[in-house]
Amino acid sequence: MKTGLKPKKFFVVGGKGLSKVSKLNAFDMALKEAGISQCNLVPVSSILPRDIEEISPVQIEAGEITFVIMARQDGEGGEEISAGLAWARTNDFGLVVEGHGSSSEDLKVQLKNKVMEMADIRNLKIKSLNYRIEELKIPLGYYGSVIVALVLVL
Repeated sequence: MKTGLKPKKFFVVGGKGLSKVSKLNAFDMALKEAGISQCNLVPVSSILPRDIEEISPVQIEAGEITFVIMARQDGEGGEEISAGLAWARTNDFGLVVEGHGSSSEDLKVQLKNKVMEMADIRNLKIKSLNYRIEELKIPLGYYGSVIVALVLVL
């Protein structure tokens, strides 16, 4: 019995944004840089089908409802921010984790620990592990935002 949508492909994008007006505007700039600002984003959790294919980013029509797993971090002038995803393949299905912080090195360790525990909980062996991290030092007088999104293609 089929009870939901099953994505066939995915791609990962990232972006950074700055604004003198607000964190929301910085977030919008980060989405624009990532190429997904024209979408209606719907957050989903962190499991990928076994046979899903990773592809290069594709153009998405304006206004399209788009399912994403997204990491986001916002900040203000003088701060260093980072956001990232890790995605792993196992023999059964894929796992995705998100995180954010100040240091990209610490974030990579955090992401690895999260995905390893997810695999352990499910008794899965990781075959491959990938990361995408965006980081930004926000200039004084600005708001900043960084995002990384795994976009599911139905």
